[in-house]
Amino acid sequence: MNRNLPIVAASLFAWGLGEGLFFIFQPIYLEEWGADPVMIGSILGAAGIAIMIAQLPAGYLSDRFGPRPMMWASWILGTIAIFFMASANTLSMFVVGVITYGLSGFAIAPMNSYITRVRGRLSAGRALTLVSAAYNLGAVSGPLLGGWIAGRTGLRNVFWVSFGVVMVSTLLIFFIKPADVEPHEEIHARGNLFKNNRFLVLAGLAFLTVLIMYMPQPLTPNYLKNIHSLTVQQVGWLGSIASVGNVIGFLLLGNLKPGIGFLVGQPLMILFVLLIWQGTEFWMYGLGYFLLSGYRLTRTMLLATARSVIHPSDTGLAFGMMETASGLAIVAAPTIAGFLYDRSPSLVYQVGLFALLAMVIINLVAVAAIFSKKPTRKVGDS
Repeated sequence: MNRNLPIVAASLFAWGLGEGLFFIFQPIYLEEWGADPVMIGSILGAAGIAIMIAQLPAGYLSDRFGPRPMMWASWILGTIAIFFMASANTLSMFVVGVITYGLSGFAIAPMNSYITRVRGRLSAGRALTLVSAAYNLGAVSGPLLGGWIAGRTGLRNVFWVSFGVVMVSTLLIFFIKPADVEPHEEIHARGNLFKNNRFLVLAGLAFLTVLIMYMPQPLTPNYLKNIHSLTVQQVGWLGSIASVGNVIGFLLLGNLKPGIGFLVGQPLMILFVLLIWQGTEFWMYGLGYFLLSGYRLTRTMLLATARSVIHPSDTGLAFGMMETASGLAIVAAPTIAGFLYDRSPSLVYQVGLFALLAMVIINLVAVAAIFSKKPTRKVGDS
């Protein structure tokens, strides 16, 4: 295994711990600042805009100059953003931190491109899921620790502890070396992604699928706290359970063919929605959050699927386009959830359930069509 892959995994383990400390509590903390459900959804949507607008430029620059500088810049900006959130004295300042943190997500496409370049003999899907498992392994402890800190000293201190942890992650990422250009045998003209129909279909599926899968998630901590009277610590436990589910899901299902892995994750999300909506006991909510791994698996396998229908030299730009599509969905989903929640909290899950069922059918048909014909040229190991 290439030495750089374990370093990225170690850095993401630390980042998962640091992000896991605060991420699930963000909607609750915004509520403490006085934000209503519509405002919370809009703020989280604005963070999604920040993620979205950065993906294509980051992917292009990654292909042109290499992914490592983009990764370094992202880690630094994310650390600064957490400092803003920790030191915020007003809602406006905290929102600046939230949006800046969203903007720091521009490394997603370069990082995934880097991982596929340094994966050695691993398949793209296995490399991506292994590194994602490392991140989620770190995130297992984050919500538990965050809930414990919040229950004793308040949510602000959660962000300060997170700041210290992500500093370690940032130091680690500076030890990675430049990724070699991935070798390929075939002659290929770059810049033809907009003529690649299979890739364009996947980008469209990425938007619709992420929109529907993410929509029930942002306000679920508020729903469980306000409607089912869960404590902040219990919400933290759920975040850790979700991370355990992600680790197990990635390790068990990471070797699936990308198209199959993409489809497998969606029924798990249907169960998540049902358990949160109809659940009456904590173990039901815990099982729901465990199955939330379907969301992460689907997003990761979307990238692996895209990687199988493009040329290696287009990886950064292609991943940037995929993350832009996903980012656009993440912009819209919390806003939609906020309006539904404001009307009736359970409406978020009722609409989400029917939309997910429809999306499963659409994706089954689309994936079958995408892989019904063999590619006319070799596109590299996926």
